[in-house]
Amino acid sequence: MTRTSPGVKRIAAILDFLADHPTQSFALTDLVRALKLSRATAHALLTGLVEVGYLYRTTDKTYVLGPALARVGRAAAQNMSPLQVAQPEMRALADEFDVVCSAFFLEGDTIVSRERAASISHVGYSLPLGTRIRLMPRSLPTFFAWDADEARARMDRAETPVTPAAREQIEAAMAFMREHGFGVMMRTDDPGRNPDSLEAFGGEADRPVAILGAITGDETYVVSAIVAPVFNAQGRIEFVLSLMGFSRAMTGTQVFAAAGSLLAACKRIGAFIG
Repeated sequence: MTRTSPGVKRIAAILDFLADHPTQSFALTDLVRALKLSRATAHALLTGLVEVGYLYRTTDKTYVLGPALARVGRAAAQNMSPLQVAQPEMRALADEFDVVCSAFFLEGDTIVSRERAASISHVGYSLPLGTRIRLMPRSLPTFFAWDADEARARMDRAETPVTPAAREQIEAAMAFMREHGFGVMMRTDDPGRNPDSLEAFGGEADRPVAILGAITGDETYVVSAIVAPVFNAQGRIEFVLSLMGFSRAMTGTQVFAAAGSLLAACKRIGAFIG
């Protein structure tokens, strides 16, 4: 593994420290003490950062973030898209598990497909980007596991009444997602047929898919989708990543392994957003 230069780490430490205290300015002595740097090292780094405009040295010989760094920050904020960070993660997941990895956003009562990456086996995947899918009760755990009251309110006002059995299944699935961080939708029809690109989030109530409230390691599942949320800086779900198109039945152990890779990717994307 390539090691990060100590100089880079020290520069990052200085900038991070000042960014964490944006309304304050600090003298050389303050930064030496706070960051545990030698006086000579700190002085050299601060002088260099002032020269390139990343720091500004005030008249009382203290330091604050400089105009050049502010310009870089504005450019990053204006052009940052979480999907730019998500794309390589999605590509890696699609290739690793030979599936389609899609990013779904929730807009009101509509699920929207915004990005996808397909493995070589799924180059003919038929769900166009921008497809809008009506949110069904079975998809509520995917977007509202961490807001169960909202999920229940949506069940109460569903066009087609949600049966007590379906409510119990949805509650179990929400509890599973809160505990494990991901959800699993399972096909309940012929496991030999080709996967339907809309089956996981499709707008038809009779699509043969169930969202699971429990998974056993040695049990076998015909998985329609494994889903996990990407949280933003406010702790709300920004969008959901979904792995779809598994070509064979999976054991519970295999499901947890695939979900582990998906969760790790979602956390990396969320960390960037945050």
